[in-house]
Amino acid sequence: MESRPSEVENQQQVNLEDPYSSRHHYLEIKTELASAFPYDSCHVRSRMCYMIVTSRTLLWTLLTMATTLAMVAAVITPTWLVGPSRRLRGRSKASEDEIFTPSLGLYNGCIKVHEIEQLFTENCAPFVTSFSMSSEDFPNFWKAALVLFVCGLGLLSWTLLTSLSCCCIRSVFRKSVFTVSGTVQAIAGILFMLGLVLYPAGWGSRRIQMVCSNRVGPYYIGDCSIGWTYYLAIVGTIVTFICSLLSIQAEVSTSSTKVQEGLIEGKNVICLI
Repeated sequence: MESRPSEVENQQQVNLEDPYSSRHHYLEIKTELASAFPYDSCHVRSRMCYMIVTSRTLLWTLLTMATTLAMVAAVITPTWLVGPSRRLRGRSKASEDEIFTPSLGLYNGCIKVHEIEQLFTENCAPFVTSFSMSSEDFPNFWKAALVLFVCGLGLLSWTLLTSLSCCCIRSVFRKSVFTVSGTVQAIAGILFMLGLVLYPAGWGSRRIQMVCSNRVGPYYIGDCSIGWTYYLAIVGTIVTFICSLLSIQAEVSTSSTKVQEGLIEGKNVICLI
């Protein structure tokens, strides 16, 4: 009596006769894994790790880096307020007068001091010794602004790290790294904006009067002018919000059709620039 081939044997024969069938089955599994782990760039096996770089993710990373550096420069540079130019007379008739422009920052300032041989030298240094200083020497509004800027810089620095690693790491706390980073950047931008608003509120203190004359008050700087680093902080704050919005487009670019096709083809490095 002739035995009929089993269903398993028939399936094996089909696979041997049609090599495309096994590859098609593998691609289906690959697609299911890609859809099941949309934010994970590394799965259980190392051979399934992949890196995705697009023009929008690269732009977001570079813009985040530039904004972080700009905000650091703005906070540490003592030219938020620039006083009127002053003529410093030498002690002797032979020495020439010098023109000096004092300036103030968030926690530091630039002044001229006398040194040996009757020479004036510029001295830029922090005037803050502790947060318990009098409000006349270190305005309370400036203290709050400094805290806000430092916290904002901490958040922005964290997003810089995530943006540099976003090509490999796609999730943070089971959320998209782009969504989390964009939200954190928006919070940092709000902190910067509050700091920019609070800084002029402390313009009525005695320290400001020493540089900008007695005709000063909150949001009025008398004879002084706003320095370029304050404008740099404004621009950095605006760009921080732009980075927050750009993170959305960066995430969309990593889920494009070309990226999915590259994943299905088994590519470990996908570069769309």
